[in-house]
Formats: sequence, C-alpha cells, structure tokens
Amino acid sequence: MPAAHAADPANPVASGGDTDTPALVTGLHEAVSATDSPADAARGHLKAEKGRYHIADTSAKELTSLGTATGKGGKETVRLQQKYRGVEVLGGQYVVRMEKKSGKRTVIGTSGKYFTELKLTTVTPKVTEKVAVQRAVGAVSTQLGGGLMTAPAKGDKTGAHKLTGKATGVTILPQGAGVLTRHITVTGVSPADGSPVKQEVYVDGRSGFPLLQYSGIKTFGATAAATGATDEAPTDGDAATTAADQLVVKGTGTRYNGEKTEVNLYKDAKGVYQMIDYSKRAADSPYEGPMLSTYDARGREVASASGAWPVGIKTFQSATPELGADYTDSGAIDAHWAAGKVYDFYKNHFGRAGLDGKDGYINSLVGVVQNGQPYNNAFWDGAKMVYGQGGGDFRTFSADTDVVGHEMTHGVVEHTANLVYAGQSGAMNEAIADYFGNAIDLEANHVSMDDPDAGLLGEDLCTTLSPRECALRDLNDGKTTAKDFIGTTYRGDNGGVHLNSTIFSGALWDIRQDLGAELADQITYRALAAYMTPLDGFTEGRAAVVAAAQELGVTKAQLKTVKTSFDAHGIVPGWEKALGVDTDTILNKVNIYNTGVGAGGGKYAVSNSNEDGSEPYSVWLGNTSGKGTPQLMSANNGDYNVYADTDGKTVVWADYSSNGVKIMARPVTGGLPKMVDGIGSDVSGLAVDGDYVVYTAFNPQFGVTNVRYVNMKTGKVGLVDDGGPYNVSGLASVKDGKIAYAKVAPDANGNHTLGVEVLDAATGARTQMPMADSTKTAGIGQTAITDDGVFWIEDNDATDSGRAAVRRAGLDGSNPLTLTPESGTGSLYAYSLTASNDAVSVTVLPPATSWANETLPKLYQVAPDGKGAAQRVSCNRGDQVYAAADEGQRVLWLDGTTGYTNLVKRDRPAGSC
Repeated sequence: MPAAHAADPANPVASGGDTDTPALVTGLHEAVSATDSPADAARGHLKAEKGRYHIADTSAKELTSLGTATGKGGKETVRLQQKYRGVEVLGGQYVVRMEKKSGKRTVIGTSGKYFTELKLTTVTPKVTEKVAVQRAVGAVSTQLGGGLMTAPAKGDKTGAHKLTGKATGVTILPQGAGVLTRHITVTGVSPADGSPVKQEVYVDGRSGFPLLQYSGIKTFGATAAATGATDEAPTDGDAATTAADQLVVKGTGTRYNGEKTEVNLYKDAKGVYQMIDYSKRAADSPYEGPMLSTYDARGREVASASGAWPVGIKTFQSATPELGADYTDSGAIDAHWAAGKVYDFYKNHFGRAGLDGKDGYINSLVGVVQNGQPYNNAFWDGAKMVYGQGGGDFRTFSADTDVVGHEMTHGVVEHTANLVYAGQSGAMNEAIADYFGNAIDLEANHVSMDDPDAGLLGEDLCTTLSPRECALRDLNDGKTTAKDFIGTTYRGDNGGVHLNSTIFSGALWDIRQDLGAELADQITYRALAAYMTPLDGFTEGRAAVVAAAQELGVTKAQLKTVKTSFDAHGIVPGWEKALGVDTDTILNKVNIYNTGVGAGGGKYAVSNSNEDGSEPYSVWLGNTSGKGTPQLMSANNGDYNVYADTDGKTVVWADYSSNGVKIMARPVTGGLPKMVDGIGSDVSGLAVDGDYVVYTAFNPQFGVTNVRYVNMKTGKVGLVDDGGPYNVSGLASVKDGKIAYAKVAPDANGNHTLGVEVLDAATGARTQMPMADSTKTAGIGQTAITDDGVFWIEDNDATDSGRAAVRRAGLDGSNPLTLTPESGTGSLYAYSLTASNDAVSVTVLPPATSWANETLPKLYQVAPDGKGAAQRVSCNRGDQVYAAADEGQRVLWLDGTTGYTNLVKRDRPAGSC
C-alpha cells in the first residue's frame, strides 16, 4: 500500500508517494465557509484546491464525514473517509484541520491518505457472501491449526473449530488500481488452545481468495489470540433510568495496593448498590442510561466475553456502599476506579468526552477465564474492556492502572486515527495505548516521571515479583529500529504490534521526559487526533508528531528535542534499509500473503504479485541457484494462483475463482496448465511428486480438514483416511506414490488417537508409523517423506513449553529413530519441517517469553541419520517461514528480516549464530 514520505522542513507539502494527494500539508491559512458545517467546509476546501489535492469527487458520497472533533482555540478537526463509487477504501482517510474564530473559519493544514490511482470497472463482487464466509473460515481454521495437529478436549466428538463468519460489507484494498473485497469477521474458539478468535479477513471479490487477515482485538500482552465480535452491552433493566432518576452514591473500597478509595455507585430501586457511574455524562448527551459500568464476569469463558454479551452477567452489586474484600480480590474496585480516572484524564487534558468522543458507553468485564483456567491478559474488542482473572503470580488484569488506561486508549485510537492493528500501524496503535496508559497511571497514582520504574507497564500485576520483574514492557527500554526491530510477518503478533511498539512509544516517552508531561501529552494527542490515519507507519508517525508540535507553537529547541528523540530510536526516513542478511535473495519483495514456497529438483515455485499487490497472484518457476529469469506458469486470468509446489518436473497450484478452487498442474518443460481436481472449499499444503498431488482441504460440513490425493496420470481422486466424517488429517507429503500425513480420530469414548500414517496410493495399504509413546502423544507436526524414510514432529509432553521431537522411520515403519529429542540437550521448539535425501530442515518457533528476534521462527538443519547436532541454517534475525528443501542441503524460505517478504536461500548451514 502506498506509503507517505516525511515532510521536508523547508516545504509544508509532503508527498503522498504513490498517490497525487499530499500526505501532509502544514502552514496554511486559507479561508473557507464559516456558515457551512465543518465537514462541508472541509470538502469545499479540498474542491477549491483541486490542483493541490487531486481529489476528483469531493461529494459527501465519496468523502464521508467520520465526525468533527473540536478543541481549544476554536480548532476543528474533520476526518473524511474515502469511498470509491460508494464503497469504503481501507485506510483511505483524509484529515482537514481548521480554526474558527470571530465568525471566520480558516484551514490550517491537512494530512492523511487518499488514493488517486483507483480505477475499478465494477464494485459488485462476483463471489457470494456465502462463498466468501466459507473461504474466510477455512483460511482462519488452517492458520490456527499451526504446526501441530492436537487432539480436541475429551467428549468433543467432532473436534470442530467452532468458527463462524459474518459478512460485514464490501471494502476496497488500496493496492494499485484497487482490489474489491468482501470483509468477513471470523469469530469463535481456536482449536489450538481454546482461546477466543476474532479475525478480520478480506476476501477477493473476483476469486474468493483470502487476501488480508489480522486480529480484530487489541490485547495488553502479546500472548492472547484474537477475540470475538463487538456487540454492545445490553441495558440493565434497573439501570435504564432517565436523567431525573439518576443517583450517584459514593462507595468505598480498597484497591489491590491497599489504598482506600471512593468509587461512584448507583443505588437502584431495590436499594442495591451497583458499580455504575452516572457522574461523567453531560446532561445533553445523546446517549441514555449508564455510561460507566463494571460487570462481574468471574468464571465466564473469555470466548463468550469477546463476542455476544455473556448471558446473565450483571454489574458488581452490594447491599451496602462499603465494598469488602471480595470486590478488592476480584479486581472490581481497581477496574471501576481506574475507568473513571481514564475518563477524567481525557476530559480534563483534551476536552474529550469519553472513548468515542460522544460520552458513549464504557463497559468493563472483569474476571474472565480461559478453558476454566486463569486468563492472564486484557483486551479491548471494539466495544468494551475485558480483564482476565489472574492466576499464579498474576492478579486480575485490572490491578494495574496502566493496563486499564492502555485498553481504554485503544478505544480512543479506534475513534480517531483508527490505526490498523497490523505491522507498523499496529505497533503505533500499541505504542500510543502504552504511552497514554502509563501517563494516566502516573497521574492517577501521583508518581513522578523521575521514578526509575515510571516507564514500566503491568508492573503492579504480580503478587510476589518486583515491579521490574513483573512488567510486560518498559518505555525506557531504549529500543531502536536498527538493533531491535522484529522482522515478523502477520504470522506473528499481527506483524509485531507488541514486539515493535516500544521503539515508537520510547521516542514519545523521551519527548515527555524532556518537554514535560503536559506539552508532550498535548503534542501526542494532537498527532493522534488530527494528523495520523489508519495505515501510517513509523516514518509517517514521526511526521505527524513533528507537525503537531509545530502547530502547537513549540520553540526551535523544543522541536529539535522532538526530532532528536525519534532519531535516537532510529525512526528516520529509510530506516528499513539498514538491516542486513546472510542469505542469497532470489526474489525481492515477494508480494504474497501466506501462500508458501515449493522446491525440488533444482527448481522453485512461488506465488507473486506486482509490487503494490494489486494484481491477483500468479505462479512463477525459477532455478533454486538464483540463475536465470523466472517463468510465469499460471494463466494471468484474474484468478488467484497460490500454494505452488514443484518436484522439478511438474508445477502444481490452487486456482481460486468465484466458481470454486481448481488444482492445476503444468510440466516444467512447457505445455498448457490443466485442471487435475476441483473443490469448493479452502485448500492449503499442496505437494507434488511424480504422478501424485496431495493437498489439505477444509470440510465446512464437519469443521475439519482432510488430505486429498490425485493421480494425475489416471485421474483417480481420493481421501487418505476414509475412517469417518469426523476424522481429521493434514500436514501431508508425497514421494513415489506414498503419502505421509498426520491424523486425529475420535473413538466411542470421546478420546482421540493421534498418529502418522503412510498410504500407498497404488495399493491402498496403510502403514502406521511408531510413536515414541502412543499413550502420551499430544501433537503431531508436519510430515516429510524421502526415498527411504518418513519424518515428522511428535509432541509427547504437553508441559514442556512447546518443545517437540523430530522423528523418523523407514517407509514400512521399521528402524524408528529420534533425530532431535523432545527435551534436554539438542531439543528444539520444532514447529514444521521439510526434507531432502541429505538433510532435514526444521522450522523452530520458541515460545514468545521475551520480545526479541530470537523468538521468531528460525531454521535449523540436521542429518537424516541424526548424527551431529542441529545447526542454524541462517543468522538472519527476522521471520524464516515456509521453508522448502531442494537438493543436498539447499533450502529456500520466505524471510521477513528487512521488513519486506523476500524469497531467499542458503546452500549449507551457517552453523552457530
């Protein structure tokens, strides 16, 4: 997507990159209508200055007002949403800043992203909502399956992923001439760990291929999965009173830290004191009923609290206004008290009326659990705050004021710049939530910026650990782009939204330390509310803060401090280019999403698009040596051609169209592509060898995945496992007509058996591979099959923090061998693998216990006979994903170190790093 460039200090107009509309204009003083509404005045300015902005249609239909924020000195900030022929453009927001004084109104600046290259022939998707939902659910199901196939809970016969999709509209992705998509929200429960799911998926409107997928929930920590929908809370019957009936009662309680405090309560008609605060809302508010409410959600599953409102929950209630120990221990006192402090902070410092700027409902749910166990996290889901019940060393997550401030600030961000929660824009979303969350914490608890622990977040959550040991992040950690930027794709932490956040928030915190709290807060809030737009990255964020500081009249010395703070954290134009690699780059900026790489016989196959990603993906074939020019293998027909693989003789891929998914094949030496199989649902994991193609298909009827195989010579199509509709299979590989795969099968007692099987597709014979301990097998990972062996990942200890063994056996199950153990010396956090006759390359995914590049997927290589220690394939610090073995020790993968996705290779391991 086009990226704006930073403004030249000598030029008030900053280029918008791949758009004719400038990203930032400052220093204006241009008169506009004082009698029109702010939105109409803003649109009038853009129309009158068409030569500057190049916006062809400034009508209210194509530039929809998202609201006007008013501030001190008559300032007005109008946000306009770009639409194209009435369809919303993702991230297309333009901001017009004005001042209205003495009956006159002037424009003082503009900024944002307006995409001028859009030229779509239709804004009506060919793909139906039903197909788009099915494809989106299938894509999320496949993604959440991860590297290990695990057994569902006992009694869950189906093992279904319990995911549902809901079409939420049609959206244009601003890539090239524009890509029309159906926006699908997928919610439910993760099959991997039972955590709640909320994924925003954008499905191509022509072919039905899921193009973009990211979490719709903003968590405090990076460990929680995505969560559910954004339904508003139901109105409590007793609380639905008119302004005349409202009654604010002062209650008392004790916070976790032992401090006695007052909290505002509501005494209902039955004399019950409820945790409802009516005191904040203005008498002329358009809303009715309670504004700030704290609900007792103890024992409720987090999945139920992140979609539909949990059935039957009520506000915390007491017979007296003196709230005892139960209200302290549950986290209710801290949640209710801190929510009021957050509201007061935004009201008193910026004149903001609540999270949405309109004094809308502020609801907190306190005490949720996950699978009946503590849920050590908190999140904002677009409508409310949800705080997990603590466990172990953690208190309930409302125990720290900066957690409450952080989550509620996500609501403020959502109703201002609405920074997309992925990649750099997501990291800025987290950074601003951290910045203001901490600022609110310090003010509410009377802590000085000089306190050595002032920059810590989550430091008060623990029962025994010191603040520094307990804290989840530190705004004074000194992180820079050069040393600490985590090169992760959307696969991890939504593209590093937590991992990279303190690079940006650290710069903001330095500004606060040097310029003082009040000025720094005003600058940051103004940048958020009046300059930033949804797709901004670090460089645009810096430009927004600098421009806001200039608008607020800082001195030259103060402006230099702002710029120096960003410089010190490496946030300067072009910073992404300063990161090095030790690999050979085969293709630079491979513009694909989640579609993998295939290799074999000295050839590679990979999907790619044009540089801005606006064209459908097509399949390209090249030499793994990097020599020569890649060849286009798929038809460039508007379909999405993905999940390519090759054995050096044939290239196969999945062709997504509005009519279904076709499995295609084409000889490397030439000839026309031909369809070898067709299916209606989402597919993944294609592999080819000789006459056989295997792939994993999502079965929407039973909510499971199954491995299918095709004999391209005879046309025979079949399932590898015909044991029943609820059997699950996946993670397949193929060699010489033998197919290896992982499977999960339920029995009559509600238990599940896991294992690895090999199917001889010619004879139908199945051979069970020997498990190290079949009574404890907790997970099976990716398989690989070579001339004389089968390789797989096996997890037999659910308590070992993700470590798993790499195992092998003969094709007939003989001579089992452990290549890397599950625990102890030489063990790996094995996640996936790929193998040639000479080497097994293992993708390792350590648990994210620390925010460092070392926790991203890395490649290790081990000999097929298990001799010698596993060695690092590459010392690149970023993501190393979708590895594909070629011949010898050569392996290819998609690498995210530079901030782009590059296809790279190494011919031998780097050794140790």
